[in-house]
Amino acid sequence: QEERTVRDRSLLQVQEHEQPIVWKVQFSLGNSSQLSNQCRNSVQGKLLITDELGYICERKDLLVNGCCNVNVPSTKLYSCDSCLPNGCCSVYEYCVSCCLQPNKQHLLERFLNRAAIAFQNLFMAVEDRFELCLAKCRTSSQSVQHENTYRDPIAKYCYGEYPPELLPV
Repeated sequence: QEERTVRDRSLLQVQEHEQPIVWKVQFSLGNSSQLSNQCRNSVQGKLLITDELGYICERKDLLVNGCCNVNVPSTKLYSCDSCLPNGCCSVYEYCVSCCLQPNKQHLLERFLNRAAIAFQNLFMAVEDRFELCLAKCRTSSQSVQHENTYRDPIAKYCYGEYPPELLPV
């Protein structure tokens, strides 16, 4: 029990700031199903999936290596469909894809630098931009008001710096 408590406590410690977020994917683009070109992806989508390269595709168009098939016309790169200018989207996978746009790097860095201590433990545990976008786009307490109502019931997946505006009571 004591060993588990120590391990859990060490997992909650904030990483050193000398370890910056990795902003570039380490392997080359491609559709190869070779094991060397594996992609992580958003996993849970019933109809849509976003891979770590920023492509969003239908689940049926996911290759065996976990990457979206870029040769399918419906596959899109860095798509912000369903997203509002404030960075909130109605579809989780579009939120992740939009968040992965290279021009969002400065916004994400600013967020990490200004994250409240309570959120630093969560967001400093991510190792790269893909993990950060997955975490940012998940619904959180910042997406709700009065603990049981979404601030914006349609666009509830947000990568932006600030939560959606509070709805009038």
